[in-house]
Amino acid sequence: MERPELATKFDLEPHPEGGWYRQTWVSPETVTLPDGRVRATATLIYFLLPAGESSAWHRVASDETWLAHTGVVTVELGGDGAVPDAAVGMRLVVGADVPQGLVPAGVWQRTLPSDADALVSCLVSPGFDFADFELA
Repeated sequence: MERPELATKFDLEPHPEGGWYRQTWVSPETVTLPDGRVRATATLIYFLLPAGESSAWHRVASDETWLAHTGVVTVELGGDGAVPDAAVGMRLVVGADVPQGLVPAGVWQRTLPSDADALVSCLVSPGFDFADFELA
């Protein structure tokens, strides 16, 4: 797998679901969840999806907010049409995208390929932990 230019620029590593990522912030505050897990109140990553690539179906135990920087990431939610997909990107003038999108906790998701690299940030609350991540 060839390392994309933006992955080098932002020091990103391959993500297990596909694409590239780097955690950029972890809240110093923590919360104890009802089941006893302790998590940061929030975490933030860069996520790069190179042109033509997609991610695997996966879900996370926390809410995720996707924030657009460049390109478009289409997030397919649920796989059954019950939750609408979101095109997170900056083509705002044509009304094709939203600059941020929400993936509710526990909802299956995957990103779909586009014709250009897409860089987004993903804010997760309560904070992301790979113990709360499930691949299909």
